[in-house]
Amino acid sequence: MRRLMAMIVKEIWAVIRDPKARVVLVVPPLLQLFIFSYATTLDVKNVDVGVLDRSSGVHSSELISQIAGSPNFRRITRLADTQALADAIDNQRVIAAIVIDEDFDRQLTSTGHASIGVILDGRRSNAAQIVSSYISQIAASVGADALPRANAEPGSVITNWYNPSLDFIWFTLPSLIVIVVLVAGLSVTSQSVARERELGTFDQLMVSPLRVHEILIGKMVPPLILGTFNATLYLILAPLVFGVPFTGSLLLFYISLETYLLALIGVGMLVSAASQTQQQAFLGSFLATTPLILLSGYASPIDNMPGWLQLITYANPARYFLVIVQGQFLKAMPAGPVFHQLWPMAIIACVTLSAAAWLFRARME
Repeated sequence: MRRLMAMIVKEIWAVIRDPKARVVLVVPPLLQLFIFSYATTLDVKNVDVGVLDRSSGVHSSELISQIAGSPNFRRITRLADTQALADAIDNQRVIAAIVIDEDFDRQLTSTGHASIGVILDGRRSNAAQIVSSYISQIAASVGADALPRANAEPGSVITNWYNPSLDFIWFTLPSLIVIVVLVAGLSVTSQSVARERELGTFDQLMVSPLRVHEILIGKMVPPLILGTFNATLYLILAPLVFGVPFTGSLLLFYISLETYLLALIGVGMLVSAASQTQQQAFLGSFLATTPLILLSGYASPIDNMPGWLQLITYANPARYFLVIVQGQFLKAMPAGPVFHQLWPMAIIACVTLSAAAWLFRARME
């Protein structure tokens, strides 16, 4: 135990004494918190829309007024004809153009039903689809207001569970815990053994009375502490600064977090043991970080990926921890579903740590 504690203290001081490491490990997570919380969003706002109004009636004017008053749209551009509409779309002055026919008001008044045309800029497919949804909702609202009260169809009540206001930051910020812990954990772990080789102290470890498992445990503690600190920081700032509630169990959250960190540390130790220099370790950690993030379900849903790629995601610990974090923050996920996601991470941690220990022992011989 004395040898193990000495190794742990030595590794912690190796991180703390490096001024560059202190800055890199503390400042980027805070910057990522405030930048990505607002930058990574699927909400579409401040877009320009063109209108070709051939009706110029009361209802068409009401439709245009409601679109102009929506917080999602910045400016309404009046279009004189179809040529002006085509030019506005081609030159990307508007992302969508609304065409209102001459008989729009007459049909809406007489039958309660009328249609409008919406032309979208397909070069921005995702944003165009979201803008189309905004316009459809506003048009449906205008149509409902125009119907006589006696002929009005019964409306539906829509309830959004877990995220009542559909605020995208409620999804983004819990997911950032997965990403930040992943990046920090891999970057610190991957540099540990490579730093020893580059500084010439790896040979001292080989002739020391320390056993392989003691060296590995000593090198595992700093990334465990750092990852826990970053996750705790996000856990505190999420409700206090961004208003994202944490409704789950802290015990389940931290058990899952430590298991996730152990799985990441195993990957980082593999990269570090296979690297001769810190530059190689950095490139190796970058090579591992990118697919882990992309295959976690954060950037795009796993169900949308090809079948063969979905099979690969089962070996990604970030896939399971992402489900746990979102569940603990937004819907108080109980212990059963948490452990359903937890045991695959535990298996991944055992496999990666065992492989790292084998490779490290092979490099020492």
